[in-house]
Amino acid sequence: MSPEFKNKVLGLLELKSRINALKADGKKIVFTNGCFDIIHVGHTRYLAMAKSLGDILIVAVNSDDSVGRLKLGRPIVSEHERAEVLASLSVVDYVVIFNDDTPYETICELCPDVLVKGGDWKKKDIVGADIVPEVHSLPFVDGRSTTEIINKILRICS
Repeated sequence: MSPEFKNKVLGLLELKSRINALKADGKKIVFTNGCFDIIHVGHTRYLAMAKSLGDILIVAVNSDDSVGRLKLGRPIVSEHERAEVLASLSVVDYVVIFNDDTPYETICELCPDVLVKGGDWKKKDIVGADIVPEVHSLPFVDGRSTTEIINKILRICS
């Protein structure tokens, strides 16, 4: 990993310590998660909207094993590369990789103030909505998804 991003991609315990200090300083912590397999404009706009809901944006990224259990034939990009790309974005303050199928345990550990997911999630179905005080489902950018990008590449190559 590029040295300039190592301070943004953290293990859970180190991130929890930093978040606790930030909360003590009155910072509002926003949490989102996903595979972020091939970063595209839908992701970047979504992350910018998520960041606007607070002071610090944490992005929890599914590990390679987790993505493999959730999406056939994926990931395309390794967890460490996905984390580094996310860490390079100015709106992202911290990235943590999680290995479970859902980020519930990560959310429990970090206790964010705001929980954000994409528009295909109803608020009541968002993992962690039962423990985070503020929950948002943000709109998608029409026609922009990793699956659509992969399918377009497959059409071009066939």
